[in-house]
Amino acid sequence: MLQERAWNSVCPLVIKLKKFYSFSLRLEEALKSLLVSLTCPPLTPTQHLEREQALAKQFAEILHFTLRFDELKMRIPAIQNDFSYYRRTISRNRINNMNLDIENEVNNEMANRMSLFYAEATPMLKTLSTATTNFVTENKTLPLENTTDCLSTMASVCKVMLETPEYSSRFSSEDTLLFCMRVMVGVIILYDHVHPNGAFNKSSKIDMKGCIKVLKDQPADNVEGLLNALKFTTKHLNDESTPKNIRTMLQ
Repeated sequence: MLQERAWNSVCPLVIKLKKFYSFSLRLEEALKSLLVSLTCPPLTPTQHLEREQALAKQFAEILHFTLRFDELKMRIPAIQNDFSYYRRTISRNRINNMNLDIENEVNNEMANRMSLFYAEATPMLKTLSTATTNFVTENKTLPLENTTDCLSTMASVCKVMLETPEYSSRFSSEDTLLFCMRVMVGVIILYDHVHPNGAFNKSSKIDMKGCIKVLKDQPADNVEGLLNALKFTTKHLNDESTPKNIRTMLQ
């Protein structure tokens, strides 16, 4: 029967979607723990990044995975269609008093939470942005600059590595280049969410013009998703204080 075949195809996908949703919760906790280590006094953010390079690398790995996951998710609209079908089917079966085994794995409450997560254009990035904002809110005794300086320093390091032939020529593969670009875009977005004036303002410690130029110098296929992330998942791009030339570069 066609319906049965559709259901049997969707169930393994729903289990996979649950794994990624659960993983996003673990990433959220990992990010907060890394931010604690990379921003705590008395060291400056630059000193932290120099002395705790393994932690900085883990932070970068999380951002790289996040941007990669969201790029792929944006290309697969079927995810939400399949999940809507799943939710409709379990609701219909509950009315008919049919209890399906998969409900032990993804019950109605879990399905609701997952639905909210996947409804976001960039769900993993949204999770990290919220986690970073919550970290700043919850740690009122920690100066905001400790967090924003950590993010802006990482953005600057990535930009310099990408725009300086002496460094970029050492990249062993295109994957390293993409890694660097994703991390740069990731920290810009987090900075834009936690800094009151955002990343695009003239007073921003991130050279946005330089960062966007570095991206635009790459093949379009490699950076389309990253430029879209800057356009659609930042908070302050459309503020009046954003210089026109920056907005024009992202059009």
